[in-house]
Amino acid sequence: MLFEPFRIKNVEFGNRVLRSSIGGRMAYYDGAVSPAWIHFEKAFAAGGVAGIISATISVNKTRMSPLEYPTIYDDRFVEPYRDAVREIKQGSRKTHECRYIIQLGDTGGATHTSLRSQPDDGLTASSYFDVLYGYRNRTAAMNSEQIAQTIDNFKQAARRVKEAGCDGVEITAAKGYLIHQFLNPGTNRRTDEYGGSVDKRFRLLEQIVTEVRAEVGPDFLFGIRLAAKDFNYLPVNIRWPPVWPPRHYFVGNDLAETTYYARKLEALGVDYLHIDCGFGFPNPKGSPGRYPGDGFKSFVNATRYLSGKAELRAILFNLFPARIRDLLFGIGWKFEPAANADHAAAIRRAVNIPVIANGGFQDKDVINGALEAGKCDMVAMARPLLANPDLLDQLAVANSPDNPCSFCTMCCAQTAVMPIGCYDECRFASRDDMMDQVIAWSSPGGILPFEKSRKKPLREKAGNKGTT
Repeated sequence: MLFEPFRIKNVEFGNRVLRSSIGGRMAYYDGAVSPAWIHFEKAFAAGGVAGIISATISVNKTRMSPLEYPTIYDDRFVEPYRDAVREIKQGSRKTHECRYIIQLGDTGGATHTSLRSQPDDGLTASSYFDVLYGYRNRTAAMNSEQIAQTIDNFKQAARRVKEAGCDGVEITAAKGYLIHQFLNPGTNRRTDEYGGSVDKRFRLLEQIVTEVRAEVGPDFLFGIRLAAKDFNYLPVNIRWPPVWPPRHYFVGNDLAETTYYARKLEALGVDYLHIDCGFGFPNPKGSPGRYPGDGFKSFVNATRYLSGKAELRAILFNLFPARIRDLLFGIGWKFEPAANADHAAAIRRAVNIPVIANGGFQDKDVINGALEAGKCDMVAMARPLLANPDLLDQLAVANSPDNPCSFCTMCCAQTAVMPIGCYDECRFASRDDMMDQVIAWSSPGGILPFEKSRKKPLREKAGNKGTT
């Protein structure tokens, strides 16, 4: 079933597999797309996926984070995107054109990096202290003018996505980013029209969706990425002060709230929902797999100069032995096939628009199982396609890829400060081979392992199998 075409609105997809949001430091410092970014995306188009959902593209000039990620906060970015998307799509398989969807977002108080610390990187729904996410010592509540500007930022960015010739736009209300910070009762402590009740916490997203739909028109494909459950207690973290009732602090939104949001989004004219789980990026529910302790350590060390909190966080990560640190922060991190498919199914039962499930997909029987059971209409994945851009070719003849993604999550944990690529050394014959692959992803003309002619699979050459 995964190779069957599927239509959402007026966009035809050649199969049921999308490359989910993933990216790296492959843009220019001003956020303009580069040949390296085009090269990266073309590999997936050539691999035969039905469509690509971009990395989260910033809509806010003051929160272009991580650095060297693409942005679209100004009209001057439209033409470079138009040229880039045209080139990416030209690299599609002859059987179908790879669709390109840009995912828009604003990191808000979870902003990862900056050249120097700046107050805008802490703006969010409410003021609180968060150990793991963001670098500011404390977040700050946005005022009405800043909220109005944010709504307009998304509106104008969506217009630019359409003008750039993309097939659709997706807005992330997940990942623990700004919209999610407003939706989540653990981080939204406001007492005005944007906080308190379920409907008031939804108001920011509601206004963004209304403005975007009016701007792009009724026929342009428009989706929302939504966390089915927040799981605020994972990963282990400290947010201060706590909120009442305790369920809001430890759990956040659950399926009851999310299905309510899903129905409201459908009524507002959203064309599809892209479902994952968890709050923050990365987190064990949104990126099921092993705890990427070394990746987090790279991140906290690279950003320790930005604030007192960032410095203390780095000291703690370096002070505690890796075994103790990983035991504590690794709680909840494990791999689960089709981890969010049942949550997607619950939401699919509540709406009449297509639902995409994300998290824990790689093997053909797992993908087909979710599709055939009606749990979702399409699946989205990132890490398995980074490990094997030719995954669909391999699944055409086998249930699993030759050298599978181990779901170590190192690619996600390091992406803010390191080049994108697979960092699981056991998947390569040597460390040098691994580093060559990382560099090849970000180098125009770089040759990736799957593009090379080889007599036997990398797994056999490495002699150390990755686990699924």
